[in-house]
Amino acid sequence: MLGFRQMAWSSSAQAQAPSEQLCEGAAAVVAARQGMETPLTAVAEAFEELARGMEADSGELRLAPFSDTCALVSVLFSSLGMAFRFAEMEYVTKVNDLIGAGKSYRTLSDILDKDIQNDCVKKQGSHSRNLRRVRLGLGLIKALFEQFLATEGSLYDAATTAYGQVCAPFHSWAIRKAVGAGMYTLPTREQLIVRLNETDFSVQKEMRRYIDASSPIIEYIDNLFLSRNISLDW
Repeated sequence: MLGFRQMAWSSSAQAQAPSEQLCEGAAAVVAARQGMETPLTAVAEAFEELARGMEADSGELRLAPFSDTCALVSVLFSSLGMAFRFAEMEYVTKVNDLIGAGKSYRTLSDILDKDIQNDCVKKQGSHSRNLRRVRLGLGLIKALFEQFLATEGSLYDAATTAYGQVCAPFHSWAIRKAVGAGMYTLPTREQLIVRLNETDFSVQKEMRRYIDASSPIIEYIDNLFLSRNISLDW
């Protein structure tokens, strides 16, 4: 469903197998940030930049910077290991499609309006459908971070709750069952913090930054569909 490799954010990370490499477009974006910051900081800063750009463009969200920013989120999925492989595989494919679409369309509104014109908004492979799936990916990470910060429980509990809120309503019974089994392979809270190159203190700060910065972007995407009388139940 989504397919990313874990990026080498520290010098000790090992090279990944070719079969686990990112799609070309997304890999180029992630590589541009590699080694500059911790992955969580890089993602939070990118979304803050994106929100500022949207304000500067009179509330319009440009597709190219949006897609580039979303590509960085692949690193967060990778840090969760095999449990979120389902999300990673689908997410990276959808982001790569939007990166390609950015060469022809200026804004998110443009791709949605074009698909409405062609009556293919919900059609498999359409840019609008891929945008909807990417938005769910952003929401999944946001919900996971919210659960992580709200309790001192296990990452399993946080991830299970987040998945149930964001993605489970749109997945078949078979997928939900597979995801549930995969949750037992999640790292511990402490292991996740190490994978993100954070500390107990800094991880809370950076997760809150992502939550705050991604929220207006997620809301904007939802409103794009709702303002055109397109429901979000798909």
